[in-house]
This record gives sequence, structure tokens and C-alpha cells, in this order.
Amino acid sequence: MNLKPLGDRVIIKADEAEETTASGLYLAHDAKEKPQSGVVLAVGDGKTDKDGNLVPVPVKVGDKVIYGKYGGTEITVDGEDVLILRADDLYAVFE
Repeated sequence: MNLKPLGDRVIIKADEAEETTASGLYLAHDAKEKPQSGVVLAVGDGKTDKDGNLVPVPVKVGDKVIYGKYGGTEITVDGEDVLILRADDLYAVFE
């Protein structure tokens, strides 16, 4: 992918939406919940604080993260749907 996020933004490949319920029922396309987790594909350099120091983004490429359900901007790059959002919109990193 030839896309580099600027500042404190990250590019995420969202996980696939669940196809079935916990009891095994298949969900219609419109009934699927929007995923809230994914894998980091690219990371910006970070942002500067009020003193001019660079604060790096707290995640790295390959991290699995949880983010807000309606945060970010969805785009298609090289036929792949990705999400661009700020590092502040990330809630947690799986370890």
C-alpha cells in the first residue's frame, strides 16, 4: 500500500463483521454490526506538543487495536477497504 498517514493518524484494516450470532443464526448483510477492532497497517510520525516536542504514535504496524464504532474515515486503496483515524480514537491494544 502506497499510503502514509500524516501526523498522529493510523491506517487500520478492520476485522470482518460477524456472519452469525452466538446461537448460530446467520445475519443479513444489513444486520451485521460494524467491527470495532482491526490491524494497524501504517502509522504516522506523531504530533508535536505545545513545547514543540514530537510525541510518537503509541501503536506500531501489526498491532491489533480496538477503536470507536463510528470514528475515522473509510476509504478504498488498491481495492482494499481501510480506515484512517487519529491515535486518540484508539481505545486499546491487544497483547
